[in-house]
Amino acid sequence: MKVPSHVVGFDDAPFPRRGAAAVPVVGVLYSGRRLVGVVRGDVARDGDDATEVLARLVGGRFRGHLQAVLLQGIAFAGFNVVDLPELARATGLAVLAVARRAPDLGRIRAALAAVPGGEDKWARIVRAGPMEPLAGVHVQRAGIGRHEAEALVRALQLEGRVPEPLRVAHLVAGGVFRGASRGRA
Repeated sequence: MKVPSHVVGFDDAPFPRRGAAAVPVVGVLYSGRRLVGVVRGDVARDGDDATEVLARLVGGRFRGHLQAVLLQGIAFAGFNVVDLPELARATGLAVLAVARRAPDLGRIRAALAAVPGGEDKWARIVRAGPMEPLAGVHVQRAGIGRHEAEALVRALQLEGRVPEPLRVAHLVAGGVFRGASRGRA
């Protein structure tokens, strides 16, 4: 099995809890261990457009080389939940949502009750399947088997448990939109 070498990692920028309608999303593209590009888009806070926006960003200039998409969790900009199987289908690529620890699904479901379209968003989370512990992180995946996903995550763990494209996307998003990066990816 060959581990994908051309991947993009996405994270959203910090945003205020009130008043932000559009939240920037940053994607960093890697060829092996080398950063080769950056893409940016906007998603609606607690909206319903993350899957479409990410598919458009993936389908841009770098699409010919990409083999996998990594997401810093399954939701962006609050509760703008990505439809993992749909993103994998639309892009033709493996998609992994990565988290440092397993989510508290009870709290997430309760919080979604107060969000417009919460039931549909919950259905997307369920459709993505359970988060599996892999290589020291938790992963939901579409379009890639468990062993291939684990090999990909391990190959990209350069500076800790979080795969390097996600770590760098987090730093870039924070630095560009806050003025300086801070915190952990």
